Amino acid sequence: MTVLVVDGANVVGSRPDGWWRDRAGAAARLTSRLAAALRAGPASTSGLAADVERIVVVLEGAARAAVIDPGDGLRVVRAEADGDSTIVTVTADLVAAGAAVVVVTADRLLRARVEAVGAGVAGPGALLRALDAL
Repeated sequence: MTVLVVDGANVVGSRPDGWWRDRAGAAARLTSRLAAALRAGPASTSGLAADVERIVVVLEGAARAAVIDPGDGLRVVRAEADGDSTIVTVTADLVAAGAAVVVVTADRLLRARVEAVGAGVAGPGALLRALDAL
């Protein structure tokens, strides 16, 4: 089983589509698309990782107010403060539990931190291309 841990702020911020006017709405749209990918099955995320069964999205700041319709396999973590530290903690816990983890972010420092705890990494572009193909 592979778990994607998504840096919500980084993925949303990777496309200049007006997300800054409604951060909570942008986060809700992203999570809706991720839930659709889970419903579509592992082939929908095959460009990122094999056998993705769960997705954890970490939201921070104003995006924490997003109204999310939870779906099977989709977990939303609302960071109390620093989103990056929350992502590292969530990732370390998943790796310790035996999961293969791929963190989706373009943040170089965060990528190094999650690789240090045993996760793989992928960029937002790869995730967004997979979601666009649905």
